[in-house]
Amino acid sequence: MGYNSPQNNVYAVIDLGSNSFHMLIAKHMAGGVHTIGRVKRKVRLAAGLDEQNVLSQEAMERGWECLSLFAERLQDIPPQNIKIVATATLRLAKNAEQFKLRAEKILNHKIEIISGELEACTIYKGVAHTSSCHGKQLVVDIGGASTEVVIGRGFDAHIYYSLNMGCVTYLERYFKDGLLSDENFTHAIAAAKAVIAPHVAEFQQVGWELAIGASGTVQAIQEIFAALGLDEYLVLPKLTAIKSMAIDCETISKLDLPGLSEERRLVFVSGLAILIALFESLEIERMGLAGGALREGVLYGMIDDLSVSDIRKRTLNCFMARYHVDGLQAQRVFEISNSFLNQLKGYWSIDTQFGSDALRAATVVHELGLLIDYKEYHKHSAYILNNSVMPGYTRAQKQLIAAMVSNHRLDIDVESFSQLGSNQRLAEVLIRLLRIGVILSMRRQDDVLPELFLTASEPETLTLTVPKTWLETHPLMQTELEQEAKYQEKCGWLLEIECD
Repeated sequence: MGYNSPQNNVYAVIDLGSNSFHMLIAKHMAGGVHTIGRVKRKVRLAAGLDEQNVLSQEAMERGWECLSLFAERLQDIPPQNIKIVATATLRLAKNAEQFKLRAEKILNHKIEIISGELEACTIYKGVAHTSSCHGKQLVVDIGGASTEVVIGRGFDAHIYYSLNMGCVTYLERYFKDGLLSDENFTHAIAAAKAVIAPHVAEFQQVGWELAIGASGTVQAIQEIFAALGLDEYLVLPKLTAIKSMAIDCETISKLDLPGLSEERRLVFVSGLAILIALFESLEIERMGLAGGALREGVLYGMIDDLSVSDIRKRTLNCFMARYHVDGLQAQRVFEISNSFLNQLKGYWSIDTQFGSDALRAATVVHELGLLIDYKEYHKHSAYILNNSVMPGYTRAQKQLIAAMVSNHRLDIDVESFSQLGSNQRLAEVLIRLLRIGVILSMRRQDDVLPELFLTASEPETLTLTVPKTWLETHPLMQTELEQEAKYQEKCGWLLEIECD
């Protein structure tokens, strides 16, 4: 069947992975890429490989059945905007051509079985386009039958390997009995270390400044951390603690960790073992989560004009275009609140660089909700953020920005900051500066404000010094600042307005 109505800005990527088959549907608009559909099915193709690397009929049937579902969604998308890639299991399978021929008939589209090296480079591109990358970065993606490890800078991968280990194949080899014993973990970790060993010296010689995980294993671990009230970064002691918690569950069937989804439970421990081996072998200090991987890399590779290399800037520009944000007003609010942040350097142990980045993002997006309604636009703005993908920002950073936006006017929900973990203190300071910046920009004009000074003192006191003559000639501004002092006082914070 052909497609009925051309949608030239709609793209589809299908990833025939060793654990799951994924379909990503996205629209290129407003200077960015917006996901409009995702379909995922656990096929566990790699579980169908025998010792001779022959794919079982049962596993192939599971794959074909899944693709028959995907085929329906492809009918309305231009063929040139569709790309289908297959990875490790179909690279290994001796009868891959048998699977591929029938799959292509089902999808009415060609399937490309990509090399491990191309997979690694494409994963890196997906990470680079969806995560904020500064300097050299180590990217790790634990798949069902292979693990890709890459070091690159910007959008360019420099060294890249596809290693013969994955969460499905290691489940079959080292946890086939379903036991979560220390012995099974030890064997799995040792085997993974043996696979990594030939590449350790090269990776350590090249070095990196930031490690990013692009796999479901890393996401699952972050969700466990969130449920336990821990920060989002993966470090070895936290991974070994999760391993101990898993061992205490005794079997995979009884594995019940806070935040671990049922969907991920079966292959979680094998992925965890591989991840621990990577941390120990490469001496990784800490790791964050990427915003995308293989599918995003394929997608961005099909679109030529995504040229903004600063991923965060591209994300914010996209929000501004999509929600018709007043860029001049956003800049006014940022300049005022950021000037106050700079005046507070040395007070309250604030990270002013990170704070400035968070303020810039919050000021750009704080008025998104005006497109819906004025009365509670701050809540509409926060809702949009909480339910949008923000390439370049980690989940914790997005939560921080959304909490600031939600509280930039009217009553302050202090409880919303308690959910931010290590960012709570910074958020409490930044929201106070943002709220003052919004008030001082209320005329939405480039008026020249008088010289304003903000100082901090214990306990929780901010003092804003304003020229008396200016305040007397701006009575509405004065009443707004006085009302703001009352809002902050409800939270146990003092805002003093002094005249000079």
